[in-house]
Amino acid sequence: MPSELRGKIFEAESTEADDPVLAVAKNVFGVSHLYPWQRLVIGNILDAAADSSGLASDLGRGATVPQDMTDAFCLGRQIVLLPTGAGKSMCFLLPAVMLPGPTLIFYPLLALMADQKRRLEQNGIECAVFRGGQSEAEREENFSLLKKGGKVILANPEVLQSQSLLARLKAFNISHIAIDEAHCVAEWGDTFRPAYLTLGKIIEQLGVPLVTAFTATASPTVLERVSQVLFGGRAHVVRGDSDRPNIRYSVVMAWAKKKAACRLAVTELKPMIIFCGTRAKSEDMARELSECVGADNVRFYHAGLSHEEKSAVEKWFFPKKDAILCCTCAFGMGVDKADIRTVVHLEASPTAESYIQEAGRGGRDKKMSKAILLWSKEDSDAYEKFAVASRERVLKKFAEAKSCRRQILLDALGGERTICAGCDICDAKKRTGKIGAAFNPPTVFDAADARLVHKFIRKNQNYYGREQVVERTMKKFNEMDRKIFGLNVWDSSDIDLILEQLEKSGSVYNAGLLWEGAMAAEREISTPLRRHPLCLHPRPLSSLLASWRGRLLAPFSSLAWPAFLRSAPQKTQSSSKEL
Repeated sequence: MPSELRGKIFEAESTEADDPVLAVAKNVFGVSHLYPWQRLVIGNILDAAADSSGLASDLGRGATVPQDMTDAFCLGRQIVLLPTGAGKSMCFLLPAVMLPGPTLIFYPLLALMADQKRRLEQNGIECAVFRGGQSEAEREENFSLLKKGGKVILANPEVLQSQSLLARLKAFNISHIAIDEAHCVAEWGDTFRPAYLTLGKIIEQLGVPLVTAFTATASPTVLERVSQVLFGGRAHVVRGDSDRPNIRYSVVMAWAKKKAACRLAVTELKPMIIFCGTRAKSEDMARELSECVGADNVRFYHAGLSHEEKSAVEKWFFPKKDAILCCTCAFGMGVDKADIRTVVHLEASPTAESYIQEAGRGGRDKKMSKAILLWSKEDSDAYEKFAVASRERVLKKFAEAKSCRRQILLDALGGERTICAGCDICDAKKRTGKIGAAFNPPTVFDAADARLVHKFIRKNQNYYGREQVVERTMKKFNEMDRKIFGLNVWDSSDIDLILEQLEKSGSVYNAGLLWEGAMAAEREISTPLRRHPLCLHPRPLSSLLASWRGRLLAPFSSLAWPAFLRSAPQKTQSSSKEL
């Protein structure tokens, strides 16, 4: 950008009249100042607008653009990477008010469109919203608004697959296209949202000279893909720091993760979001939490809800200070509730970009917020299947880290080294004074719930069958958590989930004694050594002898054995071996 033109745009030292951008920010949006990166992006957009129209405009009357400045940003092609909460929306809403024609903004989710519409209307800006399922009357109402000079159009990629709609919109001479959450082009376009891959063609058909793609998170691979789809590989990149110092990252090892989430819902600050992997899990999590903290404080949200249901949940969630929302990624991008204090992930996001994006829903008011990932042996095994250098494998590295978790996420995005502002690993190192090899953070096998079940089986080696283990450990868990919840929250399915993971890891097994189902455990809760195909689990000698005895006597299992050999003797609850 020429220095003369930059000075005329951003000279805010004297009066508002000298800084029309800041004047619009104050008068229309109530924003008293702009960050340097906002000014840079807005300046690039307005410069490119003046250049494309052949006018210097009020922002730089008489200024000229040198021939050697015909870089991609002078042609209006930008990809903007700014951290969540950094005010990306101002970067396209301010120009929308100042440019001659309307601005078309693409959003991936209806929730984001509804949220933006609500905020614009609060500032007295009417906008046209185009989405699927609209009636002809609704569409005509939108076109009527644009004929009256409406400045903002909200849409998703799917609705603009309609050639007739594209033709009508083209007649309004759109000045600028903004694509929010642009990483969706790469993450969703090749899978379940192919309409994202047509955005380049839509831009070409509309003939819009200015296009800006915005995202909070994008690795070099994602960035390259977005640039290729939208701009044919030629775009100017404006990059801010993706780090959010006011977010503290931590991982809680838990094999019965729903119960861990319930505990966090009681102990951590609210408002709280709990991200779940599927629609069914978000509903199930909300039901469990309703029993623990009360139905008035919990809702669920996912893409399967009707428009009216989503609106009702949004209106309930935004003003509440003690609310807990169980949701899928449908609520994970750009929805602006500033005071969220805790973000919990029941399941890890598929990539580092997604995780940073979703964790960034917290602390948008610049106050401290927590991002807590629940991690189990099941998760560890699932992410083990991905290639070591893949984007998906980053979350396993993050969850099972021995070094700064924040730096692992930033490294995945190609970021620079930083001083950690808060993660459980760095906090523990500072607290204990241990560094390097002397520091051993918790592993997935240190999950308290898994260790309790393993310890019970180990102390009662070769004695209880599975049903008895479930019954007795469930009682123990409920005794402990009753102090928190005031009621029994554990059921047999929770213990079964822990047992399944212990069995898959080889930490517990069926001892194979004469009575059916007696369980035994390894000395340590960890993945056993694989020594020989015929000895998958290195067990104590007594356990191995018992197993072979069971196999030798198997052919005689139909005989009428004495009662004392058919079933294990029952222990009293006062047994000294139990926990």
